[in-house]
Amino acid sequence: MSSTAPHPAQLIVDLGFGFILSGALAAVTELGVADRLAQGPKSPSVLAEELKVDASSLYRALRLLASAGVFTEDTEGRFGLTPAAELLQSQVPGSLRDAVLMLTQKIFWAPAGEMAETIRTGETPFARIFGKPFFDYLASDAAAGATFHRGMSSLSDMENGPIARSYDFSPFHQVVDIGGGHGGFLVEVLQSAPKLRGVLFDHSHVLSESRIAKAGLSQSCEHATGDFFEAVPSGADVYVLKRILHDWNDEDCVRILRNCRSAMAQGGRVLVIDTVIPPGNAPHGGKVLDVMMMASLPGRERTEADFRKLFAQAGLQLSRILPTPTAMSITEAIAA
Repeated sequence: MSSTAPHPAQLIVDLGFGFILSGALAAVTELGVADRLAQGPKSPSVLAEELKVDASSLYRALRLLASAGVFTEDTEGRFGLTPAAELLQSQVPGSLRDAVLMLTQKIFWAPAGEMAETIRTGETPFARIFGKPFFDYLASDAAAGATFHRGMSSLSDMENGPIARSYDFSPFHQVVDIGGGHGGFLVEVLQSAPKLRGVLFDHSHVLSESRIAKAGLSQSCEHATGDFFEAVPSGADVYVLKRILHDWNDEDCVRILRNCRSAMAQGGRVLVIDTVIPPGNAPHGGKVLDVMMMASLPGRERTEADFRKLFAQAGLQLSRILPTPTAMSITEAIAA
């Protein structure tokens, strides 16, 4: 055992307490503490007065987060920002405020708290807890849906550029981003290949917050609404599925992939951008995400063998897997 590794007993205890850190992080993020510290350290009493909260409770939460490297307490008892805490500010480049609010939503932590049921039955308790399956619930609850989609955009912002630059889009004519959300990834793709035309495909309530116009790409990118289980825009030579297939079971994934296979131009490509879980015991972001999906959604993260099987059932074949600087990989498929 490494000298820096925790004692086995301490490791178990620390893991058991993990949700407390998540709760404290969610709370100070929701309250906007980081924005209040942008101009410099403040005491808990000053912060509490500004935020209209209990000073003692705020101090205790900040003290815990400071021990984890989020915020720092000086010798005068004032709290300031660390590089990690700076990312909780709402208006800074690369802000993860919306991502934290999304990841710590009740839609994720409530089902995770009942994971024994999921393991016993193989089914998520989400519909029992919230009355509807995951995406039906988001469509019916405007606030939860907005938090989710803004959080996904925030989480994606730190990965979109590096992923887009990991694939050469320049030989192609048109790319369709299936379930592309607010368009953050498609913006990076179109900026990397100026001659490429784009289609951002999603539900209308999602496209209402599209970033395409703000990025100055309205002339080279159109919006299309629809349901990827029914059909996708036809005639493109690249179809992107970023963080889409991991939301769904194998049968639904095959339906989506078949629709892409039917729609794509001759010589086209389907790019699945999800984690590809490697063998072995090493930590990997896909392993955490996979269990999160298991608790709340019918989907999963997949291995290379899993993707080969899905593609084969959809009339496609895996051509290559490209790593990116993120935990995500680009899994490319062509017509079988």
